[in-house]
Parts: sequence; structure tokens; C-alpha cells
Amino acid sequence: MSDYLVIVESPAKAKTIERYLGKKYKVKASMGHVRDLPKSQMGVDINNGYEPKYITIRGKGQIIKELKTAAKKAKKVFLAADPDREGEAIAWHLANMLDLDIHSNCRVVFNEITKDAIKESFQHPRAIDMNLVDAQQARRVLDRLVGYNISPLLWKKVKKGLSAGRVQSVALRLIIDREKEIKQFQPEEYWTIQAEFVKGSETFTASFYGVDGQKLDLKNEADVSAVLQRISGSQFTVKSVTKKERKRNPVPPFTTSSLQQEAARKLNFRTKKTMMIAQQLYEGIDLGSEGTVGLITYMRTDSTRVSESAQQEAFSYIEATFGKEFVAQEKRKEKKSANAQDAHEAIRPTSVFRDPEKVKPYLTRDQFRLYKLIWERFIASQMAAALLDTMSVELENEGVIFRASGSKVKFPGFMKVYVEGTDDQTDEQDRLLPDLQEGETVVSKDIEPKQHFTQPPPRYTEARLVKTLEELGIGRPSTYAPTIDTIQKRNYVVLENKRFVPTELGEIVVELILEFFPEIIDVEFTAKMEKNLDEIEEGKVQWVKVVDEFYREFEKRLQLAEKEMKEVEIKDEPAGIDCEICGSPMVYKMGRFGKFVACSNFPECRNTKPIVKEIGVKCPKCHEGNIVERSSKKKRIFYGCDRFPQCDFVSWDKPLARRCPKCEGVLVEKKLKKGVQVQCISCDYEEEPQS
Repeated sequence: MSDYLVIVESPAKAKTIERYLGKKYKVKASMGHVRDLPKSQMGVDINNGYEPKYITIRGKGQIIKELKTAAKKAKKVFLAADPDREGEAIAWHLANMLDLDIHSNCRVVFNEITKDAIKESFQHPRAIDMNLVDAQQARRVLDRLVGYNISPLLWKKVKKGLSAGRVQSVALRLIIDREKEIKQFQPEEYWTIQAEFVKGSETFTASFYGVDGQKLDLKNEADVSAVLQRISGSQFTVKSVTKKERKRNPVPPFTTSSLQQEAARKLNFRTKKTMMIAQQLYEGIDLGSEGTVGLITYMRTDSTRVSESAQQEAFSYIEATFGKEFVAQEKRKEKKSANAQDAHEAIRPTSVFRDPEKVKPYLTRDQFRLYKLIWERFIASQMAAALLDTMSVELENEGVIFRASGSKVKFPGFMKVYVEGTDDQTDEQDRLLPDLQEGETVVSKDIEPKQHFTQPPPRYTEARLVKTLEELGIGRPSTYAPTIDTIQKRNYVVLENKRFVPTELGEIVVELILEFFPEIIDVEFTAKMEKNLDEIEEGKVQWVKVVDEFYREFEKRLQLAEKEMKEVEIKDEPAGIDCEICGSPMVYKMGRFGKFVACSNFPECRNTKPIVKEIGVKCPKCHEGNIVERSSKKKRIFYGCDRFPQCDFVSWDKPLARRCPKCEGVLVEKKLKKGVQVQCISCDYEEEPQS
């Protein structure tokens, strides 16, 4: 018989912890939550203080039975679920089911699954924190009140299987608002002038700045002509030279949000995948002779704080590996966002001495890539700033000013290990200028004006959406992945070229919610609700009061919507072809893997076909056919004429519906390493690359 029973959420976590605690401890897994609100009914007693009605989750009966048997045999039971609201709620539900005193020291929390952290946490067990539990209950009850009241309305008025949630509705609105901005966008013409200059055997590039000391925007070709006419000859005088030493500090270690964004940018990971792999690294990986070890700290956090011991360990590693000059010289101030909580440290390796190459043999490819990213980011955050020698020059000819800038890494510092990615990638290499002196002369070799058009704001990628939700204070680190997953599962949005595009269904749902439940979809209201949940966690406000204030207003809107919301019929869109089996018209349907064509005579006829997607562009070769999107055997998208084999036009680059503003030719989207660039296939016209 074991003296102590420890209950955690997952078997992987249980296996890791049991190794550290010894024979007196038996560690079992609850497999996540054991109780929840029922799926078949509201489960919230509105007339009795919003009392939740919890039931055992289907399929958990046997697990609970085993836990009860083990608890009766143990001297003491410790509840060691994750160190956040959700984990505290799991511990509270377990305590209730196992008849444990919630005021006793039965709760154990740790930020990392390492021997020292586990042993230390068991020296300081505490009571269950009811403020944390109440914050989780408030979120659960609020989400249930919204979901179980609005969803049936949407089923009745629009379509079965729809849902509306507090955070998912705001995320969907952001995507739809962005789409409206893109559709309403009017491109504006502007010009730039690039010039190549020569000094001795060296060449460098400079950009037009202005005239007579004033910055000048070039709006059209006439502006450009006026500037070029002022330039006399090819000799420019170096008007000014500014040399500076610039310091560049590393970014802090990862929070959940910044990890999701960087994993999307650098590893091409979806948000859900990032969190799944981070969970595996946190719960423990079998490292052969070292046994099962948690490789990173807890992965749901919005703090960039780092413990003193982890910092000292990083300093000693950096000094031994790179030299003393690479160690951060001063303690950096932690930047806290207004919405950040400070319950946990930043995401970091549990030991910097387990460098990625050492543990690589024990990790899957994706585990290794994510661990390497976390390890490098943390090491870099504890390293010295990089020093760059920068030089900027102004060149003048008859009052026309060009500017050039260059930089050279003088001391790499943290950049030796890691440089943060951006949504709009820039070149990190040295951009050098010749050694120029004020008053000397350089020769312009080539002056090239270029026409451009302003671009609409980009659609949201997962990384951009997570960043925006975080900046607006919507949701919490743990909610981003499930929110993004839900709006896709409900077919409110689809991913095209890794960017979110709203569907007709998504737009209808948002319009209805905006009309009848504007606060649900209001960014400021949702952010304020997150603050209220934080205040419940801090013990500043009662959870029932927060829920009641919301529901009293919500109930009025609900009654109005029941009466006034009109039914919306979403008709199947005709595909424009007849079924070759029964002759009925074919229609577009949405399935689990996207749109397809099906017979309208379903279920009598079950004929389906994949979509040959027209992109609204006439074939530039035969001018008769239409360009359609096709898929190669290796699932790579390409574009061809629908008159094939009569017309053999094919292109890997996507032709666009709009024409080249310069020659009226066909524009295509050319895929670059980091984004796309619009180019004309007939002339040299091209637009600024977009990430």
C-alpha cells in the first residue's frame, strides 16, 4: 500500500512525477476534467445564484472508481493538476468527488516537471484556491449562458449545428471586418526613385528623399518628372554623413502567445499543433538513461518573468560556450502588457544544459524543432545586446536629396543564437556603404523611377490573429488554439494560402449577433469581461455578481431576438452543371475537407465530384477559356486553361482578375520565400512583396 496518492491530469505527467517521488507515492491520472456541465441541458440554475449543475463526464466512471479506491487506501491525497484556473478547477472537482477537505493542504503546484521543482512543491502544499476556481466557474457559466441561448436560435433561424461563443464571435468579427476593409480598399498610386551610386570600385543604392531639405511624396509621374528634370549631370555631393553605434536588445523569452506566433512564422506550425507539442515537452520525454524528464516549463503563461536560478544557469552556460562578453551585463526590465498575469514564469527550458542537439535523438522532428526554438529564444534573452555600426548619408544634386543607410554588426551578442522573426520579413544581413566623407562627390550610375500602388491590409494568418487577440485583451493563452479551431470547424472561416477568409455562413452569423447581441461581439466589452475574470481570480469581486450583471442585460436581448430574428435560408449554390448519373442540377456543398460538388437529388442520388475552381480570369493564351485551379499528383496547386487539351496554358503562379495598370496585361501572384509578389507577365510591372 502506498502512503500517498498524487492525482495529475495525464499519464505522461504521472509517469514523470512518479520517478521523482519514490516508492511511498502512487501517481494516477484523472485524464483531464472529471466533471462538467451536462451537454443535454443548460446546467445553470439562473434563479438560484447561477448555481452550476455538474455531472460526471461520460466515460470517466471507471477512472473515478479507481481514484476513489486508491484515495481510501492512501494516508493523504495530493491534487497536482496544472498551475492555472483550469487546473485549480480540476483539483476542486476531484476534492468534491473524493470527499477531501478543500481547506486542507491537499493542493500541489509546480511550474516545471523536474526533480528539484517537484520535491520543492511537495514541501509546500496549500489549500485549494477558491478565487481561481471561481474565475474558471465564471468563465464556464458565462460561456454556457451565451452558447446555450444563442446557438438554438441560430439552429432555428439559420442552420443546425451552428454555435456562438464569447471569444470565437469576436475573433470571427475581426476576420470579417478585415475582409470588408480589403473589399472597400481603393489603391492609390505612388512612386519611388532608386539610384545606384559609384565611389571608386564600390557601388551602393540610395532612395529619393526630398527637395531643398523637405521630404517630398511622389504621387504621380508628373512629380517624378519634375524631380528628374532638376537633376543636373551625374555628380552628387555628399551633404552629410552620420555614424552611430546602435544597440539592439534581445526579445524576452516566450509567452504562450509569442510562442504560437513564432512557431507559425518559423516552423509553419498551426496554433493547435504548437500547444500539443509544447504539452508533450512539458509533461516529459524519455531521455534514455536519464529517464523521463520535463524539458520546458509550463506552456500556458503570459509572463516573461524568469527565476533567479534559471537566469544564473543561463549565464554560466553562455560564459562557458561563448565567453563572458556574451553574458547580459545588466538585468533587463520585464515588459508587462496591461492584461498579463504573473502566475508563472515565461516558457523556457528546464535546464539550458540540455541543449537541443543532446536531446535530439529522443525527440520527434517536430518536438526537436519546437524545443530548439524555445531553448534558443531563452538563451538569447539572457545574452548581451548586439552592437551595430550604422551609417546614414545624404546625397545632393541641385537641391534633390537621396538618402542611403548601411549597418554592420560590430558585436553579434544574442544574434549569435537567435533573431526573432517578423510577419513582414526583412533581410538581416549587413548592408554596407563605402567610407564616405562630407563634401566629396559620388557618381550616379543608374536612376530608376518605379510606380507602385498602395496595398490593402493583409488577411489574418493564425499568428496575426493571435497577436491581435492578445493586444486587444481578448481571451487568455489557453483559449487561442480552441477558438481558432472552433471557427474553422463551424465553417465560419476557411484557410486560403494560410490566411483566414470568412464564408457566407460566417458573415450571416456575425450580422445576426451584431444586430441582436452587440455586446457579445464588441471587442471592448469582451476585453472588460476578461478583466472581470482576472478580478475574480484576485478576490476583488464575487463571480455571481459578474455573471448576474451580464445576464440581466443579455436576457432582455434574448427575448427580443426570439421575437424579431428572421429566418435566413442558405440555399445551395448551383454549380452550373447537371449530374451525369440522374440529370439533376449539381450544387456546391461544404464538407469536412472543404467545398465539393454534389447532386441536388440527394439522398436518392449520391453523386459527388471535386471542385474545379474558376478564379475569374480569362486565359491569357487563347482568350476563350477560363483559368481554373488544379492540383498536381503531389497536391501542389497550379493554374491552367479549362479548354485543355485544346489550349495548353499552365502556370504555377496564380493569375489575378485585375489588369496591369501599366500595360493592361495579366497580373500573377508569384510566391516568394517569405510571402507573395504581384507581377505582370507582359511587362516589367511589379508591386511591393507582401508577407
